[in-house]
Amino acid sequence: MGDVLAGFQAAWEFESDSVLIRFERGIRTPKLFQALGERRIPLEAIAGVTLTPGKRGTVVLHAVPRAGADPLMEAAAGQLKEGGDPYRLVLPADRETLAEYYADELRAALTEDAEPPERYLVAPPEAPLHFKAYDGKASFDGKAVSFRWFWTGASSAKWKAGDQSFPVTGLSGVEWRSPEVFEGHLRLLRREPATAQPAQADQDPAAVVFGLGYGPVHESLPFAASVLAAVRASGPTPVTAAPRRDPADIADRIRHLGELHQAGLVTDEEFTTKKAELLAEL
Repeated sequence: MGDVLAGFQAAWEFESDSVLIRFERGIRTPKLFQALGERRIPLEAIAGVTLTPGKRGTVVLHAVPRAGADPLMEAAAGQLKEGGDPYRLVLPADRETLAEYYADELRAALTEDAEPPERYLVAPPEAPLHFKAYDGKASFDGKAVSFRWFWTGASSAKWKAGDQSFPVTGLSGVEWRSPEVFEGHLRLLRREPATAQPAQADQDPAAVVFGLGYGPVHESLPFAASVLAAVRASGPTPVTAAPRRDPADIADRIRHLGELHQAGLVTDEEFTTKKAELLAEL
């Protein structure tokens, strides 16, 4: 057992070849952290370490994950908010000297290999996994992903296609769009689709869409990470889809974002940031 550095929502245990992160349970701990429980991060999965001032008398120790080393972070694709990043440890400012010591120790132990590894170095959440989306229930048993549609939410296109099952051997990757702002979804990317996948996730039988209370981050993101890891283990390196650049689709999203903003469901800051991100996709 190595040295332990305890923060507000997690404790890091430093070992010779890894960092064991144990997340606390409690109403102030993000649900994603509680769902993860604990994670062992091999040192070879860390690209760098920073220590920066935090909010309200805190400091933040951040282990920067190496690209392609962690299926959870690859599925998230930069969409996690700072407070939901499992690689950040928030500590009281009076522990800055101790945190700097561990930061230096970690830096000294890291390699300089910046290339994405051939395999995931951090273990994915274990199957079986399932969650309720707005239009259906998603299940993953480790070998196949299944979608069972809800009559209250599924589109006519999905009802016409019927319930779906996708073996991981027929998938090339996963597209996860966070439910925290708007229009979130989980889309399976097929290696050889019979037809082009619809641009809108609510029309795609290979996708489930999120809604208020449906497909929350702590359920849908570990699900996406587990599927992504299984896809990678079954064949060539999986892909995560880039944002779609159909101008009409972007315009629809901006209009919907404006409606959420007017209804008070999105703050001014969130509206401005998300609008800028959408316009950047054009």
